[in-house]
Amino acid sequence: MSSEDTSTIHIDEQIGQDTPQTEGTTSAPFKTLTYAYIQHPQQDGSPQYLIRKAGDDPTDPDAADPTGQPPWKPAAKAAMKKAVNAYEQHKKKEAKSRDIAAQKEKDEGERQAALEKAKEIKIEEDTSLPKAVKIKLHEQDPKLVKLRSGDSKAAGAVAGGDKDKDVDYSSEDGGRGTRVRVFGRVHRERKQKDVMFITLRDGYGTMQCVLTGPLAKTYDAVTLTRETSMEIVGEMWQVPPGAHAPLDRELHADFFRIIPGGKAAGGDDAITNRVAEKGDPQTLLDLRHLTLRGDKASSVMLIRDAVEFAFHQTYRETHCRKVSPPALVQTQVEGGATLFKFDYYGETAFLTQSSQLYLETCLPAMGDVYCLEKSFRAEKSLTRRHLSEYTHIEAELDFITFEDLLENLEHVMCRVIDLTLADPTIRKWIQELNPGFTPPVRPFKRMRYTDAIDWLHNRGIKNEEGNDHVFGDDIAEAAERKMTDEIGRPIFLTHFPVAIKAFYMQKDAQDPRVTESVDCLMPGVGEIVGGSMRMWDREELLAAYEREGIDAKEYYWYTDQRK
Repeated sequence: MSSEDTSTIHIDEQIGQDTPQTEGTTSAPFKTLTYAYIQHPQQDGSPQYLIRKAGDDPTDPDAADPTGQPPWKPAAKAAMKKAVNAYEQHKKKEAKSRDIAAQKEKDEGERQAALEKAKEIKIEEDTSLPKAVKIKLHEQDPKLVKLRSGDSKAAGAVAGGDKDKDVDYSSEDGGRGTRVRVFGRVHRERKQKDVMFITLRDGYGTMQCVLTGPLAKTYDAVTLTRETSMEIVGEMWQVPPGAHAPLDRELHADFFRIIPGGKAAGGDDAITNRVAEKGDPQTLLDLRHLTLRGDKASSVMLIRDAVEFAFHQTYRETHCRKVSPPALVQTQVEGGATLFKFDYYGETAFLTQSSQLYLETCLPAMGDVYCLEKSFRAEKSLTRRHLSEYTHIEAELDFITFEDLLENLEHVMCRVIDLTLADPTIRKWIQELNPGFTPPVRPFKRMRYTDAIDWLHNRGIKNEEGNDHVFGDDIAEAAERKMTDEIGRPIFLTHFPVAIKAFYMQKDAQDPRVTESVDCLMPGVGEIVGGSMRMWDREELLAAYEREGIDAKEYYWYTDQRK
């Protein structure tokens, strides 16, 4: 405080400041009576509180101020009462905060003491026990993994926290479970009295592991964090009646260790704090390397793996051979506007939009061929129909008709779906991500483009400009979705106009305005497959180059096949 009289506290509602450094003098007044009272509570009638209000008359003879400012007046009784009440509430909050801080300090001290005690507990693997069999977490082969009965006294004891018979290899009655060694990352963990339940994940499956006794009290156990990499050894048991665990079994541990360098971060850096399941989408994308460890993201990746495998199997069954076309090319396939362009040692090159023209060069030597490669489209748009990079499955078939093409597409799609759903684990994930999904029913509906235009026109479904659909329109996604959802079955939409399709597509002999082309529209999804017959006449192909403004010299290798 300054040398001014501290028995009087000044409050100026116009220029005052409520800060701990404010002195409450005429030159440094508080802004509110409540804050001033909390800083300088009244005892035995002192200090007094003088308030200057912005609306007061500076000529008031009862409180004249030589500066010409509004006068200082004693605080009103109602205002004082309000300030006193606020002060009492403030004292209670401060007392509560001190109690909480003291309790936190006490708890932290006890926690640190417990951690120090936990560090004293050392565990080693008992080499006298049966040799452990190393398995993956999904392993169920009864020749490798035998389960001890889960309805025994020991199982009930573990479930209830009794540690007397958690692991016992002394039984000679053949009822012992296999002692196994597993590796994985902590997917979930919870404690129940002196028992610790850990769900381990290794990418192949999950397994519940039970730690009891000294194992559950070690420093590594009590500080365990999700995504920590562990090795756990123990006996395989059935879960007790009424309990649940992956594959209805659990590992009762007799030893565990943290893989060197495998202890995951805790606190603010813990994965549960960095990638919340319903967090900001942009944050989840930026932390995709961590998001992938979640149930939803990982199941999508595993379904994708199963689908790709099903495509390989389906094409192998149909004697279609796999090739790997180049990703760096000097020609366009789907139009120059969507090309990623770059300098290739002084020459212009692009990331491939499609490998179909390169696949065609392999037909004479290899027969029917396919590829499962990356394609790239320079379409900067945040929609589900626009991806800058995606996995592209393409095939080229030799000596076929247009109807052969449609039948092949239908077979491949249905066969891939059937193979994917044949795996019960994959089927379960698909049902969780897309409840109610059912495989498409064959045969797919065939509908020509002109019939689709009439269908949309008759139902008053407009194009993107708000006009009636006419021949030559590129039917937009919204209109396609309405059509497929109402028809309720997969549609092969065929014979699109020449002007809206790629230059290499064969014209229909009966109607040269359109091509022998097809898009497959799936209810609830939209377009999922496109295809066409290839232009075979050399002169017609050269005319198509000219029509699209394409330099035929760059396509010499493609044109050569028409000679």
